[in-house]
Amino acid sequence: MLMIIPMASTLRPSLTTFSLSSSSTRLGLSLSSSIPPRRFSFLHLDTDIPQLQCFGLKASTLLRGEGNGMPVVTAGNIAQASTSPAQEDALEWVKKDNRRMLHVVYRVGDLDRTIKFYTECLGMKLLRKRDIPEERYSNAFLGYGPEDSHFVIELTYNYGIDKYDIGTGFGHFGIAVEDVAKTVELIKAKGGKVTREPGPVKGGSTVIAFIEDPDGYKFELLERGSTPEPLCQVMLRVGDLDRSIAFYDKAFGMELLRKRDNPEYKYTIAMMGYGPEDKNAVMELTYNYGVTEYDKGNGYAQIAIGTDDVYKTAEVVKLCGGKVTREPGPLPGINTKITACLDPDGWKTVFVDNVDFLKELE
Repeated sequence: MLMIIPMASTLRPSLTTFSLSSSSTRLGLSLSSSIPPRRFSFLHLDTDIPQLQCFGLKASTLLRGEGNGMPVVTAGNIAQASTSPAQEDALEWVKKDNRRMLHVVYRVGDLDRTIKFYTECLGMKLLRKRDIPEERYSNAFLGYGPEDSHFVIELTYNYGIDKYDIGTGFGHFGIAVEDVAKTVELIKAKGGKVTREPGPVKGGSTVIAFIEDPDGYKFELLERGSTPEPLCQVMLRVGDLDRSIAFYDKAFGMELLRKRDNPEYKYTIAMMGYGPEDKNAVMELTYNYGVTEYDKGNGYAQIAIGTDDVYKTAEVVKLCGGKVTREPGPLPGINTKITACLDPDGWKTVFVDNVDFLKELE
């Protein structure tokens, strides 16, 4: 639905001080600093902020003097900051907005190879595929049900690029299966890589396993009964969990479904989403004790979320300390209205107009 095209970016070196396995910590990474800088992005990003009038607030009143697009109110102190009636209306509107996680976007080095792995080993369906030769990229959408009702994966292949740096910030995707052991055996038979054998999660009873796809993206297999949303988690690491919870609650309208501290293994997780975990895809935010910053690499791109109003969404994001990197409005050529933003850790999210999204699928 949304494309990834080149932009200039500089990759920071990987955090070589963290080279722990997934069986002993939520970091679970093999880190590398050998990937050279490349030029990729989701969109050409606009940084000029118009004088929007959503909720009766001018965007100019939200910006600092430097003109860098960052609001005066930060995600860390929004709970303590005084709010005007207009701001309260804005935050209340977010909770009533019709939102759903639509898809997660990331880059792969061989599209057909990844499609084969996901369909044969993970039981996904190829929903659609498109090639955009003039922009030198191809897309494939995969999942466990139609895009108008399920959370799906959008894979992007950029011509001539066969490897990406996943970085230290991205964690894993979660897939709910009825029998983890059987799924692992199938993956092994197909030549897949198992990095954590089936067994109870540390400190709990849920049977899990970890695997890697051909590009090195990790998937956590969780043993559950039948669920309408098997593609159930996206795990990202954050530097301040309470700050992130406040931001996703107020700016994105997500609910804190549960929070669990694991002092023995020195990490804390928070599940955020738009409905219960057994029926909806959720975000798993992980804080590793003492780690405040991560290298995001150039593989993982963003999550897309549906909204009834991208203009109001952008204004609330600014109120809550997020940075709008693509001002709300229609995409050239297809007229789908979107807005793009960054959370306090720099993770990107794209909000898509619900009506326009359904028209695109038609």
